[in-house]
Amino acid sequence: MGNWLRWLVFGVLAVAGFVAVQQGWLGFLSDKNLVASYIHSHGVAGLMEIILSGAVFTGVGAPRQLLAFVLGYALDGLNGTLLSTLSTALGATGCFFTSRWLLRTSLTERFGQRMRQFDDLFRQQTLLKVLMVRLLPVGSNLVTNLVAGCSEIRFAHFLAGSTLGYLPQMLVFALAGAGVGQADHYELLLSITLFIIASAIGAFLYHSHRAKALASPVSSQS
Repeated sequence: MGNWLRWLVFGVLAVAGFVAVQQGWLGFLSDKNLVASYIHSHGVAGLMEIILSGAVFTGVGAPRQLLAFVLGYALDGLNGTLLSTLSTALGATGCFFTSRWLLRTSLTERFGQRMRQFDDLFRQQTLLKVLMVRLLPVGSNLVTNLVAGCSEIRFAHFLAGSTLGYLPQMLVFALAGAGVGQADHYELLLSITLFIIASAIGAFLYHSHRAKALASPVSSQS
């Protein structure tokens, strides 16, 4: 992509972010009552606006769990889970390509060694490793998106692993949001159980991969 097109994309994104802040959309998305009222009064068009605004909201680093909670309250647990996951996946996509098109060269020049380490780590079983990162209840969604965009990993694997990894946390918070209006303790208990299981799977995959990485030098020396 030519430099002029890179700066054009950057300018469009900057203007979009500025307008979103000026219009109070990012703060608006944290108010469950306002979001619920907006969706119910504007129908499908309003819902689409919320999804796109949520993509910007999570894409700039705002907590995706908050979006899931608000949409769970405004809609219901299942729809809140699915739509907040879709919105967050769109935000991750925008962040990924912004990083790949606009930041890749400068960050690679500055953090070349670390980027090579990231590429070496995620070159094989990319989807599984991205899923592992998303399942762990720690880390920064924004940083992961930016680093992935600057790396050599394939977008399809990044998106698939991210979307699957988002679902457990989104389910927990969407059901919690739905439970504010009409409590369903069994659904909430199920979501918490699934979240714990997903986190445990993420931790297991992480420790398993680390153990293999540590064992590799030993095997090569024997």
